[in-house]
Amino acid sequence: MLLNKMKKRVINMKNFTFGGCDTVYLAEKYKTPLYVISEDCIVDRCNEIKRDFINKYENTYCAYASKAFLTKEMARIIKREGLGMDVVSAGELYTAIKVDFPMENIIFHGNNKTMEEIEMAVKHDVGRIVVDNLQELDVIQTVASGYKRRVNVLFRITPGVDVHTHKYIQTGQVDSKFGIPLEEQLIKKAVLKAMSLDNVNLLGFHFHIGSQIHENNGYIIAVKKIVFLIKTLRDEIGFITRELNTGGGFGIHYSGEEKRKPISYFTDAIMETLLGECNRYGLERPKVIIEPGRWIVGEAGITLYTIGFIKEIPGVRIYAGIDGGMPDNPRTCLYNAQYEAIIANKYMEKLSKKVTIAGKCCESGDILIWDLPVPEIERGDILAVLSTGAYNYSMASNYNRHPKPAVVMVSQGKDRLIVKRETYEDVIKNEI
Repeated sequence: MLLNKMKKRVINMKNFTFGGCDTVYLAEKYKTPLYVISEDCIVDRCNEIKRDFINKYENTYCAYASKAFLTKEMARIIKREGLGMDVVSAGELYTAIKVDFPMENIIFHGNNKTMEEIEMAVKHDVGRIVVDNLQELDVIQTVASGYKRRVNVLFRITPGVDVHTHKYIQTGQVDSKFGIPLEEQLIKKAVLKAMSLDNVNLLGFHFHIGSQIHENNGYIIAVKKIVFLIKTLRDEIGFITRELNTGGGFGIHYSGEEKRKPISYFTDAIMETLLGECNRYGLERPKVIIEPGRWIVGEAGITLYTIGFIKEIPGVRIYAGIDGGMPDNPRTCLYNAQYEAIIANKYMEKLSKKVTIAGKCCESGDILIWDLPVPEIERGDILAVLSTGAYNYSMASNYNRHPKPAVVMVSQGKDRLIVKRETYEDVIKNEI
């Protein structure tokens, strides 16, 4: 009898379902706030990349940008699907090591890698280290010499491309903390130095123009600039570029009319431009690597909250408080991110008013969504915020001493816990 009741709850069609699971049931089972990730959605994105990029073009590769969302289970899925991984810290690399991720498929990024991180990367034979500056090159040479290794590296180039996105997630403009500016003499000096080092194997270049980009023209401009550099280096110092990493940053749907574009919209533009420019200058096309993160996992995630107190200021606004906010989703405060959301237990009801979803932190800026259309709501309703798979769990904090939420993976109607909910004891466990 109890089993039958649970089955009815799981397939209640009046509630919002995600990954084949009743989200209200998930909220009751695992409590809120709760991150929910769809494995099926992640696999679909990986298959699209393989079909429309890796299998479509020879000598290509894709590394998942793990900073978007990384847990041991996510690393296992990416490993199983045959993609590589881009990491930017020892912590992300350590996660990959703990699930026996193939180290040759790791690309290590970062504008200020510590000695510990460089030693860790060299010791574990990561596939590529993306070098941000000449000082880093010296450190890699010293560490690699000590381990008697020859390390594959790419130089990160800042191509001087401004793209339409929030200024905090632009990375390819001239004034950037990342990479070597696209100035021929600077880069020529760096390449000559790398060519002279016994323990460094320079394969080519990397660029990344920004995040949450919806147009491909920035990639086209960057590729043209980099290919001209490749041609110049070949002609003047005989350096042959074997790899070009064009980064990621492909946008997804968060709200409004802007929709996620297929991977081919970006990769076809990159490859056609690259092929055309290489033919123009008589160059052999290098291996091409892309690094999508948000594009793979962003729309694969939602966050569930329980609505608490509802406060109406007559003639001004209705606030609906939730049991989360800035600690589990800082993007609204950082980037003024826009989200769509659903009252999961009243999914089919008519939208009759607008409310502002307020987080529970002691900050006036802790607002998750302004003027969200909702049906009649009450304390205890479940709110499902969409497209929170990227840069939510990975950027979560314990601000105001809130424990971090649990993470649940769903697939074909089945749910499994992949990250336990923190306890208050977890929050203070390292304190003396």
